[in-house]
Amino acid sequence: MSKVVARESAPVKAAPERVLQFLRDYREGRQRILTDNYTAYRVEQGGKGEGTVYAYHFTAGGRERDYRLHVHEREDGLEEHDQMSSFMSIWTVLPASGGSTVTIEASWDGAGGIGGFFERRFAPAGLRRIYAQVLSHLQDALAVD
Repeated sequence: MSKVVARESAPVKAAPERVLQFLRDYREGRQRILTDNYTAYRVEQGGKGEGTVYAYHFTAGGRERDYRLHVHEREDGLEEHDQMSSFMSIWTVLPASGGSTVTIEASWDGAGGIGGFFERRFAPAGLRRIYAQVLSHLQDALAVD
């Protein structure tokens, strides 16, 4: 079993503090930037940053899965740990010329054998495409707010 990692970054025309404020808002903000891959989104505890627990159903590449993530604050972003698997996502927001650079990184313990080979080969590319859309939606949402 090996670690599978998918990472996507994009510039966002907003200051890091503003981006982080938006991303910490799991009740109002976060839902606005998700793609159609995410359904049954709900906040189960908290709703603003540290200690928030939120859940969703995710569909991509012919696979479906439920997630229940617990949020931890970082100086430069957020860590979200799935309570039902090894899946973890990290949002990093760094200052950049004209605003911020936002990175989403997901990782999990991949399957072994031939299934694991295909997972390591194809899952990161699919997630990167989805994360690129999420980051585009983030830029659009911040342009409106």
